[in-house]
Amino acid sequence: ALAPGMGLNAYFTYTVVKGMGLPWQTALGCVFLSGTAFLLLTVSGVRQLIVSAVPRSLFAAVAGGVGLFIAFIGLADAGIIVAKPGTMVGLGSLTTPTAAIAVLGLFLISVLQARAVKGSVLLGILLTAAIAWVFGLAHFAPGAYSLGDLSATAFKLDIGQALNLQSGLGLSLLEIVFVFLFVDMFDNIGTLVAVTKRAGLIAPDGSIPRLNRILLSDSAAMLLGALAGTSPVTSYIESAAGVAVGGRTGLTSVVVWILFLCTLFFAPLVQAIPTAATAPALVLVGALMMGALAEVDWGDPGAAIPAFLTVIMIPLSYSIANGLAFGITSHAVLKLVRGQARPGDWLVYLLAALCIARFIYLA
Repeated sequence: ALAPGMGLNAYFTYTVVKGMGLPWQTALGCVFLSGTAFLLLTVSGVRQLIVSAVPRSLFAAVAGGVGLFIAFIGLADAGIIVAKPGTMVGLGSLTTPTAAIAVLGLFLISVLQARAVKGSVLLGILLTAAIAWVFGLAHFAPGAYSLGDLSATAFKLDIGQALNLQSGLGLSLLEIVFVFLFVDMFDNIGTLVAVTKRAGLIAPDGSIPRLNRILLSDSAAMLLGALAGTSPVTSYIESAAGVAVGGRTGLTSVVVWILFLCTLFFAPLVQAIPTAATAPALVLVGALMMGALAEVDWGDPGAAIPAFLTVIMIPLSYSIANGLAFGITSHAVLKLVRGQARPGDWLVYLLAALCIARFIYLA
């Protein structure tokens, strides 16, 4: 599934538009330029080389880290895990309606999954939502929606101003384009690796079949998203939910697209499904993705340390890109200090250098 990335949404809104004072039309122009660079990197084969340069152990680590990330999001949405001043996070009150319903939903989905019931995740969501409706914990609030609302932002991007390096924001514009490109690229790679790993689609040699088609589709989505007036479009980790219930082919994506199109006209009905009903599904899908970590050689520090940093940094930094950057950088450093560097690993060291540069820039 492809949609505007949540982390990049925040960067687009609070850093670029509000913080830097850039008009949102110009910011959309930067997104379009970033998408163009994204597409050129894909067509030229550079992105494919980057995916191939990621160590196989990090493939497994990304899958596990994304699993923790998804589960953490689900637990936070349900109010089971909450922010605490003293410990950053802690256990929320399980007696609140949202948390109680979510715990019940997690139990229902787990039982259905254990009994190998087809469509267990969707069925569990619907059963949990029904319980919430019966007890008055969720409400249906009909409202109007018009496709005319799209005209407010569609095709309003200002590419000319985004290319205007003579303005006072010249260098800042280049930085914005680079950040959009770098973060979206690593988020896409991380999500791609995690979902294909969970789906069992990675070939024995570690390659991803039909990789070019996958990369071209998300590159095109970023361009189309900018034209439609959205912040950078990226692959969603929630795609793992479709994989968990058997999705393996492009037909899954087509069905998701049709259903998303339908939600435009049934938005109030979709909104009637409470967070307490969908959060347990995220937790369960996260649990199912943890199995990939069995493929990491935990007895080898050269594999274990980068894998661990990847797994732990994805949920704690709330970013797939950050976790993958920590993993790639530590992998490159350990290869150097262990005397295992080879001329053919040049791309790994280049990626590590870019990751370090990114950390310095974001600091």
